[in-house]
Amino acid sequence: MNIYVVSSDKKETKKLKDFLMGEYPDANISSFGDSMSSLASAREDGVPDMAFLDHDMPELSGYILGTYLKEMNPFINIILLADNREHAYDAVKIHVSGYLVKPVANKDLQYELSDLRYSGAAATKGRIFIQTFGDFEIFIDGTPITFKYSRTKEMVAILVNNRGAQTTNGEIIASMWEDDGDPEKKLSYLRNLRQDLQNTLKKYKLEGIIQKQRGSMSIVPGRIECDLYEWLDKKKESKYQYIGDYMNQYSWPEFFHAELDELNYQLYDE
Repeated sequence: MNIYVVSSDKKETKKLKDFLMGEYPDANISSFGDSMSSLASAREDGVPDMAFLDHDMPELSGYILGTYLKEMNPFINIILLADNREHAYDAVKIHVSGYLVKPVANKDLQYELSDLRYSGAAATKGRIFIQTFGDFEIFIDGTPITFKYSRTKEMVAILVNNRGAQTTNGEIIASMWEDDGDPEKKLSYLRNLRQDLQNTLKKYKLEGIIQKQRGSMSIVPGRIECDLYEWLDKKKESKYQYIGDYMNQYSWPEFFHAELDELNYQLYDE
């Protein structure tokens, strides 16, 4: 679990971090003295599962910062911190998981943590399975997903193949169409695919599996179950085993396919 504490109050920040380290000893807890630094980190490294945001911050208030983070990850648990209760309506508007008045009492903090709105990555990971060995397929709640455009699924396959790396529109176009046709026309079609993906994931309340930036996007590996990712992580101990087939319906993964073959050969040649 990744947790952000964003506050210019150093004393409050230390108190929160100490408490959270006791509650979540395996979590990665990052603190920021200003909103812009935390937003830049979220865009570069991925949005955290939980964020404690001080409402009274320069440049971006905790409320505004929270709206940006929720756009990037609808399943983030946000707990807003404030000097009084006058910002509670702001908190309601962005559907925060909690609202705490400073100085924060441990008992109040414990209460908010016991009743979070979302259960972190588990909120999506248990619902979506992505199959890459053999034909590429996306299953939601055990059923193959259907998009409006057939190539939307191929776009997701490219993101999965890139394993969490931000992938630009140009890179997606190059993979899907190579040098075929007018790039401006392809970019227009790609916008339709991106909108189709957004609409479909919103329908299933799974927007958090894709992280979008201007002109690029990526899959969030921690929010999905995927045969490729588990095999790369666990190798022989994985419940999924690579036997030479990878995204069979597409030609563009050929170079990574060759890498998988070599890795598999080394694994079983030991």
